[in-house]
Amino acid sequence: MAEQTKQDLKELSTALLALDDMLISCMRCGFCMSVCPVYGVTMREADVTRGKITLLENLARHMIDDPEAVNEKLNRCLLCGSCQSNCPSGVKIMDIFLRARSIVARYLGLTPVQKLIFRGMLVRPKLFNALLDLSGKFQKLFIKDASRVVGTSCAPLFAGIIGDRHFPALAKKSFHSKMPSLDTAPGVSGLRVAFFPGCVSDKIFPGVPEAVLRIMEHHGVGVFMPADQSCCGIPALASGDRQTYDRLVRDNLRLFAQGGFDYFLTPCATCSATIKEIWPKLMEGYSPAEQMRIRDLQDQVMDVSQFLVDVLNVSLPERAEGGKRVTYHDSCHLKKSLGVAAQPRAILKGLPGYAFVEMPEADRCCGSGGSFTLYHYGLSKEIGKRKRDNIVSVSPDLVAAGCPACMMQIMDSLSRNNDDIPVRHVAELYAETLK
Repeated sequence: MAEQTKQDLKELSTALLALDDMLISCMRCGFCMSVCPVYGVTMREADVTRGKITLLENLARHMIDDPEAVNEKLNRCLLCGSCQSNCPSGVKIMDIFLRARSIVARYLGLTPVQKLIFRGMLVRPKLFNALLDLSGKFQKLFIKDASRVVGTSCAPLFAGIIGDRHFPALAKKSFHSKMPSLDTAPGVSGLRVAFFPGCVSDKIFPGVPEAVLRIMEHHGVGVFMPADQSCCGIPALASGDRQTYDRLVRDNLRLFAQGGFDYFLTPCATCSATIKEIWPKLMEGYSPAEQMRIRDLQDQVMDVSQFLVDVLNVSLPERAEGGKRVTYHDSCHLKKSLGVAAQPRAILKGLPGYAFVEMPEADRCCGSGGSFTLYHYGLSKEIGKRKRDNIVSVSPDLVAAGCPACMMQIMDSLSRNNDDIPVRHVAELYAETLK
């Protein structure tokens, strides 16, 4: 036990030193203050990137003095990347915050609930899928419809736990239960893609991955989709659980090593950004073969709309005014991490029967942030209200997005304000136009 403790302290010390080296490039200029969604609500210095970096410069001492307070301050962040994309010094802020959370979690340990979810269920995809499939069958006992137009439910019996949030229910039949795996050869396109649906699409929005498969079939693209895919790892990593994150990454590497493909497609902006941006930056302890596979995937990962426009060269003529008004929300991980913004708009502007309208602050964070909305729902709701107001200001008939987590957040904001505006994925809308 003593030897293990010494090893833990050595690893913690090494991690702290590495973090110190990453902090020195911050100039404290304050540019992050103008774009941080959390600071925009609270106006607290501790909630903006500059304040958190000041905290991290003395992380070892602060952890000893009050580790719980350090953990609370670090977790008051959406990890949206707004600060990083606007930083004139190019500080790798997302790397810093993710590593800092891992250091603090290693020092404090995970909560029993986190251990149950991450190490008990998330690393066991068959069990995780089975439990949620079972939950979907009995959820109507505890929830009721909130908005049939938006597609949300609420749970008054659990208001003390989840508040007044409105949420899409678990799908009656998950995507993986309809389509456990797929392995098709290239068609007329000559291309073959690996397909990673993502957890939220699989279990809550199965119409999204179904739309992607329809699109691939229409364009003659082969699909490799292995069964029992694991989560991309970002929920565990955002909570500081590096052990679970590493296991999930390695599990997926093994699964997708079984098939040859030209591109790696996901309909989830968060999954795309995690695999393309985060996996390559956190490869300490990985074998040379694993590191090479991650680098290969980094070059292959694409959002669905990006693949349609940049690879398949799908070209839709912009439509004249008239038809249903559709606006678009730029998911943070899609635009700020991957630079994908023009491609979904090109698709939406060409949809027959629709007229595209740009909302104000289209790339302003919606307030989801994954686990952020669970731990800080009050803040998340305030940030979401601003997004809702921007949407409503252009009087759309529906809202499109490229991230299922953003879709959930926007649905909550619209439904609670009695706005009958459906939220759809760009891939769903495009698939509906195919003959």
